Amino acid sequence: MKIAIIGTGYVGLVTGVSLALLGHKVICVGRNKNKIQKINEGRAPFYEPGLDKLLKKTILEKSLQATDDFRKALLNADIIIIAVGTPTIEGNIDLSAIKIAARQIGEELKHNKKYQVVVVKSTVVPTTTQKIIKPILEEYSGKKIGTFGLCMSPEFLREGNAVEDATNPDRIVIGQFDKRSGQQFAKVYNKVSCPKVIVNLETAEITKYTANSLLATLISFSNEIARVCEKTKGVDVLDVWRGVHLDSRLSPRINNKIITPGIISYLFSGCGYGGSCFPKDTKALAAYAKKIGVKTELINSVIDINQNQPKRMIAILKKTLGNIKNRKISILGLTFKSNSDDLRESPAITIIKLLLEEGARVFCHDPIIIDKNDKEELKGLPIILVKNIEDALRDAHGAFLVTAWEEYKKLAPDIFRKYMKNPIVIDGRRIYSKEIFRQSGITYEGIGLGEAL
Repeated sequence: MKIAIIGTGYVGLVTGVSLALLGHKVICVGRNKNKIQKINEGRAPFYEPGLDKLLKKTILEKSLQATDDFRKALLNADIIIIAVGTPTIEGNIDLSAIKIAARQIGEELKHNKKYQVVVVKSTVVPTTTQKIIKPILEEYSGKKIGTFGLCMSPEFLREGNAVEDATNPDRIVIGQFDKRSGQQFAKVYNKVSCPKVIVNLETAEITKYTANSLLATLISFSNEIARVCEKTKGVDVLDVWRGVHLDSRLSPRINNKIITPGIISYLFSGCGYGGSCFPKDTKALAAYAKKIGVKTELINSVIDINQNQPKRMIAILKKTLGNIKNRKISILGLTFKSNSDDLRESPAITIIKLLLEEGARVFCHDPIIIDKNDKEELKGLPIILVKNIEDALRDAHGAFLVTAWEEYKKLAPDIFRKYMKNPIVIDGRRIYSKEIFRQSGITYEGIGLGEAL
């Protein structure tokens, strides 16, 4: 099938590559000429493990291309996928980009005689596809739905694992306006053997928010338990989670072997969630619920706990070090998670801003972030971004471990002791052994670590 994807960002490009690998002819449409050039050269404009290799393959095989020519991309397309950003601004979803995309698609549908299915893949609150996208498409195309199809199919991509998620999905949710729309779009996945969940538009929309809000809830629950542990002498939240995770309802036993499902990784305490999905989706769902008269005490608490978690890191440091004004503080890890270059809503950014408010001198290191001018989140922040870990730690009075990159996991206590003025380590991801670090002369503290008895 011929597929046009509106959007050359994370969701658009990863989706495009995965569909091209299924044998479809894919054109990704965007406005940024630099991005388009990179994609057509086989280079993704963002970091995602394994993506460049597959992108080059699809480009060489001519099964995928990028363009800024909207009309060319949509003219012969069987399926038109909308994959533009829907950020949250002041607690509410911003639909400006998707409205523009819908209008442009409508203007092209006007000239196309074939039956085409428009698919919303951007994350949108319930009723958006039916009450906003559909009327825009009809108005600007001059056609009634039925002469074109409409679906809503949310993406479930994990940054850092997106290639695997896109090429081997565990489920595909298809929200359909009518059966013809759903059946036509489902053909895209004829070669994919995972379950297809066929529902109406609104159910598909809320399924995405429910999935992300559940995972965010597990993280915030884990961090609330960590706070209780921090105030209870002799308790380490890692020991608590070891006891909880082994429940057979969480970690089933198959042939006498314990299976650890991926969801267990969300039941683990740390310095908070970030990225492009959990923060905005929980806020958007809460705002939508409030609009329709539903109180979301749980989701609001999830958001509140997460927003305050970086402050816990600062409190732990100040309790250990005291006044941090004019002290050099190291930040190891800027991205919201490892195997990503995404700084959106990263706990590290909040921690940096809190440190700067306290008058600290902040030195940062991240394996994938080389130039702070490349990232909007870092522009204007008076920090020093260094290229090696030693420079970040040299003469530091304290160090925060914020992102669990593999190269940080390999750091021995000697590195901290050798370079730091005061070897104080605040482990926001609990990747280090407190016994080994403390026995090595490191003042080691972390999320969920109560005082010694």
